[in-house]
Amino acid sequence: MKVFQQGLKARIFLVSAAALAGTWSALPAHAQTGPVSATPAAGTPQLASTGTTEQVRQLAPCGGTMYAVGTFTEIKQGSTTYARNNAFSFSQTAPFKVTSWNPNVNGIVNSIAFSPDCSEAYLGGAFTSVNGTSVHNIAEVSTSTGAVNTAFGHSAGGEVETLAMTSSGHLLTGGYFTSINGSSNRYFVSLNPTTGKDDGYLELNISGNYGSGATTVFNQQISPDGALDLAEGTFTTVGGQPRQQIFMLSLGTSGTVTAWTSPEFDQACVHNEAFYVRAASWSSDQSTVFIGTTGFHLASTGPKAGGLCDAAAAFPSTLGSVSHLWINYTGCDSLYSTAADPFLAYFGGHERWADNQNGCDNPGSGSIPAPGMGGFNESTGALFTNSQGTAGFYTRARGLGADDMLITSAGLWIASDNMNNSSQCGGVSGHAGICFLPYG
Repeated sequence: MKVFQQGLKARIFLVSAAALAGTWSALPAHAQTGPVSATPAAGTPQLASTGTTEQVRQLAPCGGTMYAVGTFTEIKQGSTTYARNNAFSFSQTAPFKVTSWNPNVNGIVNSIAFSPDCSEAYLGGAFTSVNGTSVHNIAEVSTSTGAVNTAFGHSAGGEVETLAMTSSGHLLTGGYFTSINGSSNRYFVSLNPTTGKDDGYLELNISGNYGSGATTVFNQQISPDGALDLAEGTFTTVGGQPRQQIFMLSLGTSGTVTAWTSPEFDQACVHNEAFYVRAASWSSDQSTVFIGTTGFHLASTGPKAGGLCDAAAAFPSTLGSVSHLWINYTGCDSLYSTAADPFLAYFGGHERWADNQNGCDNPGSGSIPAPGMGGFNESTGALFTNSQGTAGFYTRARGLGADDMLITSAGLWIASDNMNNSSQCGGVSGHAGICFLPYG
């Protein structure tokens, strides 16, 4: 998830026909509204320079307000600095004014979800106090006061990594925990949003690991129609089915594992990488799943391209065993986030190149500079480049890496960090941790 603006029409529409033919051939007829600008909107809040590396882990909107969670202590907007520990909010539209909401969490917040009326927020991470109230890794808080609702269970026996609310009112909760609010279900549990208790909707018996990674559900993405959920992490068995790296749930009367899978997810990248598929996104029509991965390179081949290691990739969402539609390699740089709209699939991490199947930590033949993020043709995987075709259309300071991406009707939000004082997005400084690239 991050921010951008300025010069939209010149930057998007005045590109050469040759460049469009090579990089944007499959965009729909209404492309005059997209893809997003390469230049960030001005005025969004950013991480302050505190002398330590701080990070926004997720951006999530609700009721016209944007919420940011992660690990940080100060937020800066213009000449004003706000003390905010690991969670804050601001207006979703310009001038993006920071609100008074300040739950004051004493540890990292990895994820946030909301009640249907946006009056309550659910926080997950690794923390023991919210607004002075003792909690353990999960809590429900008021979006007006930041106070903890202690009627909601607030004890997870391990770090919570991901939260998502289904349309039918199940709070899907994933992480490293081995118990949560009295339930012995592990790693991925459905909680009642009123009590915080396990509501029995998920009975997946997740187990196993590979490489050096502990078992976890790290990330998830509910489909546009609300009927399916993708989940990524470290595991080998889910719902009695063999699954590694990623699985797809059907969100019917109970959450059940679908037949969607691929033998490609069983290939091992370098073993000291904790896990490989770190993020996924859905195409607007739900026909395609996009994934962003870590992993360096295949464990069996040495430093050369292969498998799904350090790459952007696309798979059909057909409910069965599938093969990739395309893979675009970074050349041994990790990707942590992805989002898609009707125009492009966007990927972010700390990558330096795209089309780099011939290099590893160096620009191999045919590679294209694409620092920090890239937009890709959803059908072919071709990088959307500048008018000369010599570099990616989008750029951002690499830092630790773009940890989250979020598409809204207004544009693309990107969450990142301030490592080494990085703040550049689209060539514009002043966007440490949050960058917004609007539609024209």
